[in-house]
Amino acid sequence: MLIKLYPENPNERTVRQVVDVLRNGGVIVYPTDTVYALGCALDQPKAIDRLRNLRGGKKTAELAIVCAEIGEVAEYARVDNLVFKLLKRNLPGPFTFILPASSRISERVMVGRRTVGVRIPDNPIAQAIVRELGMPLVTASVRTDDVGEEIEYITDPELIHERYAGVEAVVDGGMGDVHASTVVDCTENGTVEVVRQGVRELDF
Repeated sequence: MLIKLYPENPNERTVRQVVDVLRNGGVIVYPTDTVYALGCALDQPKAIDRLRNLRGGKKTAELAIVCAEIGEVAEYARVDNLVFKLLKRNLPGPFTFILPASSRISERVMVGRRTVGVRIPDNPIAQAIVRELGMPLVTASVRTDDVGEEIEYITDPELIHERYAGVEAVVDGGMGDVHASTVVDCTENGTVEVVRQGVRELDF
């Protein structure tokens, strides 16, 4: 199912349609402020397993969560004053912050790790979906390692829909980007490390 949403003004009824898919254990592809991403509800363990398989099936593949706002992050990760100020300066935005996870994160997401990536994309569609869902999305970017020069298969929603026939819905929010998020490791007390430079530099 291909569902059209406009970033300028996401239709509330259509957002609820997407969220119904998530609440029923579905996996979606949705737009972010970087590349399109796979997503499912945090409280749907079977959907998390399916998302991981769609992402390539590797148990070590790191999944992240998408929150609606910074205040929600503290429910799912440990955030000290330094990190909170960093989040405030850079989110919403194209960043993934690696933080110590709280006990509210499912073991299916963690797979033996004690940290979790956290995102708040600067994309009104992604934000509307997470707010309506009422909990974080478990997420991973669509695979980029097997498309070669055919970047349309990670940027064009119709071709993404063709590529990911196993998902319940692809949310068409327009053409996607090809640049990844900047990954910032905040797991060491008092230390911040950019481990992958993405589309934007971190504002310290």
